[in-house]
Amino acid sequence: MTTATPASSVESKAMTLRELLELPAIVNVETAARAFGIGRNKAMDLIRAGQFPAKTLRLGATVKVPTASLREALGLPTVLR
Repeated sequence: MTTATPASSVESKAMTLRELLELPAIVNVETAARAFGIGRNKAMDLIRAGQFPAKTLRLGATVKVPTASLREALGLPTVLR
């Protein structure tokens, strides 16, 4: 019998370099948090405090993160050739 891994533990796992390089132009807070290896709640706390390491865009009640800013904060190339 196999044991299923809960979705929450899979989602909280930090991203691989390949996953980071394949991200779309703008991502949600959950995805950006995974890139930094933190949880969504911590990411939201940092955003509210103005201390999130990447640029954020408020779109009404939604917060998005430009992938170029995320890559820059992680020391990765912002433009892939």
